[in-house]
Amino acid sequence: MRQSNINTRVGSNIGGKSSRSGELLAQKLLAEGIKNQQVLQAIARSPRHIFVPEILAHKAYDNTALPIGQGQTISQPYIVAKMSELLLADGVPDSILEIGTGSGYQTSILAQLSAKVFTVERIKSLQWQAKRRLRTMDLHNVAMKHGDGWQGWHSKSPFQAIIVTAAPKEVPAALLAQLADGGRLIIPVGEQNQVLKLITRHGDEYKEQQIEAVRFVPLVPGALG
Repeated sequence: MRQSNINTRVGSNIGGKSSRSGELLAQKLLAEGIKNQQVLQAIARSPRHIFVPEILAHKAYDNTALPIGQGQTISQPYIVAKMSELLLADGVPDSILEIGTGSGYQTSILAQLSAKVFTVERIKSLQWQAKRRLRTMDLHNVAMKHGDGWQGWHSKSPFQAIIVTAAPKEVPAALLAQLADGGRLIIPVGEQNQVLKLITRHGDEYKEQQIEAVRFVPLVPGALG
């Protein structure tokens, strides 16, 4: 795929030079091995600087994770793109469940790739900040829930795709149950040594594939007001 194929045109350009910065970030990820055109386009047109604290805005388009407060981080763009690419490997899912809204950056990428995104966040203040940012981007196909990510979102299940942006010690049983037949779950698992896993459901059986070593904050049970 030629680099010139990355299309960055969007309905609005938030933050002046952000479109160019996003395009350069997408080019970096292409060089890192991200191949999915839709994912690269979403990265290219997303103003990552609005998802980080203002004091860190100058690092927003670096390929690195950054703190966002409350002991949480915005994931490294490569990991955001890799997990999104894995979700789209069998086609674009109609609905995606995201566990761990965080800053809302991964949510914004998913919202550009799927018709409907359901996202669960345990920290209320982070959820409200993410909601405001998504409105700024004019993304209105996201439903948010304040709750325990370990429990997923049962009333909206089953989901064709589930993505988890924090690491549990083991795969939550509720998330496996809420995955549609043929659906894909992308999740980092472990404590000191974490592995990104792709789990595909086939009836009552689950096929597991290890992708690569990663580092995420823990998936903490419960919810904070």
